Amino acid sequence: MGLVSIVVVTWNSARDLPRCLEGIRAQTHRDIELIAVDNASSDDSASFFEHVIRNDTNRGFSAAVNQALAVVRGELVLLLNPDCFLAPDYIEQLLPAFEDERIGSAAGLLYRANGEGIDSAGMRMTRTGRHLDISAAPAGRTEVFGVSGAAAMHRLSFLRDAAVAGEILDEDFFAYREDADLAWRGRLFGWRAVCEPRAVAHHVRRVTPEARRELPPDVNMHSVKNRFLLRLKNEGAYLALRNAPFELARDLIVIVAALTIERTSLPAFGWLWRNRPRVLAKRREIQKRRKVSDRELARWFR
Repeated sequence: MGLVSIVVVTWNSARDLPRCLEGIRAQTHRDIELIAVDNASSDDSASFFEHVIRNDTNRGFSAAVNQALAVVRGELVLLLNPDCFLAPDYIEQLLPAFEDERIGSAAGLLYRANGEGIDSAGMRMTRTGRHLDISAAPAGRTEVFGVSGAAAMHRLSFLRDAAVAGEILDEDFFAYREDADLAWRGRLFGWRAVCEPRAVAHHVRRVTPEARRELPPDVNMHSVKNRFLLRLKNEGAYLALRNAPFELARDLIVIVAALTIERTSLPAFGWLWRNRPRVLAKRREIQKRRKVSDRELARWFR
């Protein structure tokens, strides 16, 4: 547990990077390496790093993380968003969680950078097929379904075990919901996740349901696509039947919205149809390798 690898993926992130890097430099745990990947930023994001993997095009968040994971040297890997700012003891407070070999992922208590309360105390799942951030601080280290991808520490052996079709983060997700996909796969493969509230960070959250109409169309399109992709890959028959009344009602709302007020999201459904052979192949691999039944997972879907 000595060396911790920190992975930062940038895409036009220059305004956030000074504070992000300040938090990294201030860490009380000193044995760290920093690996940066820049997804063809049009600003000077790449110039903030002495060493950076530069992509000629925006390959998406998941692909960029996979590039970094191919070269990390630490057994623990902190995936850190550029708009997330760590308290000096963030890493130090998370390390004890990994003394339990069943823990694949841990994250701290994330506050909104604008001071408007808690951003995430872990991830929870709903029976409508949504994954939401827990907004109440736990009294102590608490098991959660998964951790927010903004400042998530993972055991490298977990990440490698969770890989499907040669990808740790599923590159079909491009951006958004890839943390929920990884969390669900982790649960299926027998891994656990915790929130450690003594580890504190602040997150500038720009993608929220309230701001949906102001977001770029491609962001909303990926969000819609990934909503269905998440379940197509990971949800077993028992959960699908148990959650069907709730999921289908929500699905109908999403489809009607795409047909009326958010037509820029309609390509999501074409993408899912065209790529169904690859998606179904990943599903078969995941379901074949699963170690935990849907009945055991049902308690997380509320």
